[in-house]
Amino acid sequence: MAQKVTITDVARHAKVSRQTVSNVLNTPGLVREDTRRRVLEAVETLGYRASQAARQMRTGRSRLIATRIEPTRDDIDGTVYDRFLHGLTESAAEAGYRVLLYTADDDQSEIATIDDLLAAYEPDAFVLTRTHHGDMRTSWLTGRRLPFVTFGRPWGMPGGPSHPWVDVDGAAGTAAATRHLLDAGHRRIGFIGWPPGSGVGDDRRAGWARTLTAAGVDPAGLDRASDGGVAAGEALARDLLDADRPATALLCVSDSLALGALHAARSPGAGGRANGGAGMPIAVIGFDDTSAARAMGLTSLSQPLAEAAACCVALLARALDGAGVIGGVDGRANGGAFDEARSGVGLGAHGPVATPAGRETSRSPGSTMAPIAPGGPPAQVLLQPSLVVRRSA
Repeated sequence: MAQKVTITDVARHAKVSRQTVSNVLNTPGLVREDTRRRVLEAVETLGYRASQAARQMRTGRSRLIATRIEPTRDDIDGTVYDRFLHGLTESAAEAGYRVLLYTADDDQSEIATIDDLLAAYEPDAFVLTRTHHGDMRTSWLTGRRLPFVTFGRPWGMPGGPSHPWVDVDGAAGTAAATRHLLDAGHRRIGFIGWPPGSGVGDDRRAGWARTLTAAGVDPAGLDRASDGGVAAGEALARDLLDADRPATALLCVSDSLALGALHAARSPGAGGRANGGAGMPIAVIGFDDTSAARAMGLTSLSQPLAEAAACCVALLARALDGAGVIGGVDGRANGGAFDEARSGVGLGAHGPVATPAGRETSRSPGSTMAPIAPGGPPAQVLLQPSLVVRRSA
């Protein structure tokens, strides 16, 4: 059996002290870049593996980030958070963390689960998803001074946000999709969304309504809502297409609703009714760019979920480790702010996406991020979705 490589072996190979090796592995922000690189090269060359149990005893840190597994709504929209979770796991591993998963049905049960996890596993930080109005989880974690970041804005929080968050600008996405339809000659653009009160749904609806209004089109009567899936999308689409002044295009808050709308739009006679007998196809756009959208040729807005996950981990690493390089995002640059040029989280972060029709993504403006100054306000990262144009619009 090969002899186990120790931290002393790594220090000797890198020509540094054992404490320097420990700093590189546990608090990389304290070590100069050239020294850190030399130590990491020694770790890789020698095949050194730190004992997690020993590290936790020495540092009081578990290197665990906990997050909830989202309940599956359906086989279409349920894949969105799976993609975020995959990106979170990869980014956490690059930063030297592991992801601890748990389930919960609501805020109360999630708070109880977090309390149990703290007693049993002592996770270092949490990533909360599906933020909403009156979110009890953030105030509970803040009151206990526990590190966390939310994937989603703090909707309706009085006095502004008091914690770091990462989100995707849904209003900017639906505005870009609406402009795309206006440029194609559509004026009566219907919107199929979720019932009012959903922060995400209201945000996406607002982007559509503002863009229509700015173009001189009154959105009144063109809005429908349901918290259902494909069947609901089809029913609401038929309602908009059978109106006295039918819609000629449909923008939907999710791919589930959009796929139902697409079925209605492709039914016999739908194009003729909506386009004055011309028989032109009804344009349909979804949101989330799921695998079902790609398979059906549905134009959809794609969320940069891997970038969002990397930003979540980078913000947590900044709080826990004094920052470091995570997924190409350097939390130490610019006094603790992200370096957009290095991270790709910014203009052009999402490269062209080829579709079955051979067309490319119509990209929206670059991402924005509030500056992160030492001792300053919590970081706020707002990423931009991209419109992937396919046959449906």
